[in-house]
Amino acid sequence: MLKQALKPYKWYAMGSLLMVIVIVSSSLLQPSYLSDVLAAVLENDRAKIASMGVWLLVIAGAGLLAGVINTILAAKIAQGVSADLREALFRKIQTFSYANIEEFNAGNLVVRMTNDVTQVQNLMMMLFQVLLRLPILFVGAFVLAVRTLPSLWWVLVLMVLGIGSVMAIIMGRLGPRFGLFQTLMDKINAIAKENLRGVRVVKSFVQEKSQYAKFKEVSNDLLDLNLFIGYGFSIMMPAVTFIAYMATFLAIYMVSQLVETDPEVIGNIASFMTYMMQIMFSIIMVSFMGMQASRAFISLNRMKEILDTESAMSFKEGETEELTGSLVFEHVTFTYPHDNEPTLKDVSFEVQPGQMIGVVGATGSGKSTLAQLIPRLFDPQEGSVSIGGRNLKDVSQETLRQSVSIVLQKAILFSGTIADNLRQGKSGADLEALQRAASIAQAKEFIDRLDDSYESQVEERGNNFSGGQKQRMSIARGVIGNPKILVLDDSTSALDAKSEKLVQEALNKDLKGTTTFIIAQKISSVVKADKILVLDEGRLIGQGTHAELVATNTVYREIYETQKGKED
Repeated sequence: MLKQALKPYKWYAMGSLLMVIVIVSSSLLQPSYLSDVLAAVLENDRAKIASMGVWLLVIAGAGLLAGVINTILAAKIAQGVSADLREALFRKIQTFSYANIEEFNAGNLVVRMTNDVTQVQNLMMMLFQVLLRLPILFVGAFVLAVRTLPSLWWVLVLMVLGIGSVMAIIMGRLGPRFGLFQTLMDKINAIAKENLRGVRVVKSFVQEKSQYAKFKEVSNDLLDLNLFIGYGFSIMMPAVTFIAYMATFLAIYMVSQLVETDPEVIGNIASFMTYMMQIMFSIIMVSFMGMQASRAFISLNRMKEILDTESAMSFKEGETEELTGSLVFEHVTFTYPHDNEPTLKDVSFEVQPGQMIGVVGATGSGKSTLAQLIPRLFDPQEGSVSIGGRNLKDVSQETLRQSVSIVLQKAILFSGTIADNLRQGKSGADLEALQRAASIAQAKEFIDRLDDSYESQVEERGNNFSGGQKQRMSIARGVIGNPKILVLDDSTSALDAKSEKLVQEALNKDLKGTTTFIIAQKISSVVKADKILVLDEGRLIGQGTHAELVATNTVYREIYETQKGKED
């Protein structure tokens, strides 16, 4: 996955690698030239001191310039890869069905598109800025250190083994915690998101303390985890530094023993010490980067999980077709993911084009589930749903979306303008079409009163409009495309009786050829329907006109008499 993501940036990567080689070469050459300068100082050779000094400046300047270029290239790669991954994840999520979204959870998907992508972005930056140079620096420093003072090779080996052992023990304890970190981030994000979305409920029922306690519990787990990781590094750094200082002391002590027999080693000790520090730096940075890389690879796996997930629902490819508004449910049984009991059980009925169908039943009887099967938001486990004589599984997505429109119970608007939201039902709709749809939904009256009319801004989730206004705009969005089948899933619940009556009259008048499903809690909303379906505990227990059901269906009659009594 990472290899594929880097493919568009291969030239930047090659340029970055070239700059890394220049940077490392500069770092490795400087101690050698410094050793020559010290030798020249001992010999009091001013010409050589000046010459070596110039070369040191040239080498340092080349390293500095390469570092700047490398940072620019690394930033281009990191930002480009992260942007591509975010877009790929978002594009993939758009292909998911409701079942996929429920399986992953919306908050979890947001974390994967933000926090996990940021982890990979940091990895890319570190990879091309630091990680690529560390192996070259380690090998080069080790070879040049041995070449500078061959007799002290064993000091370098002891230092590497000591530092490597400490790092391996501590990182072995810390490694498993990094996966837990992402899990806790998912939890804390989900709690915060849920609390902010339901802030009215929290405030209304004075649940601030309980929400705080829930958040604090996960936050404290995250705190303990971060402290554990911090304690590990607080032990590791002094231990590594102590080993490096002991190696330095040992090297100086051994050089002091060699001075009497070989005075030239004095000029080499500074270079040797510099190479030792470079070796230590390489090992420490590899461990630090390894920690960051492990978190990034966990994030990569989480993103790969999304990209590798196939949509729970696939559509047949094909050209857009004209379908009639007839609908057939044939022995349909449906169970939600992770549920044990089916929500709909062996439901069968037929609807003719242009009919108005009412769907009633007690809460939890399966009304909304039936509504969501019509536009194929879910597929039934048993049976089939057909529109215009075609099984929905044999119809292209474009054909289905043009033929069926659903207005959900919870009105959801997107930030932008009113026109933008209405055109989601029909892209390219002109002003006349917008006005017609708004008129049917009884939204035209309040839209016309706005200063900017259809270009008025809609805030996030439509927070600048009332519940009834949002529902009317949602209905307008549903009818603007003149669908063959229109499903109103209790979408007039926030309207007053007069507005609801006007909407139904407009639907009957302006959408005569459209088959309309009205899922409602109130019998009064469907009393004039051509056919009423009565659901009870997921089963279709009656269908017919209002008069027929009052006379023959006990459940329908009880609902009607209860509601009639309340109205009286």
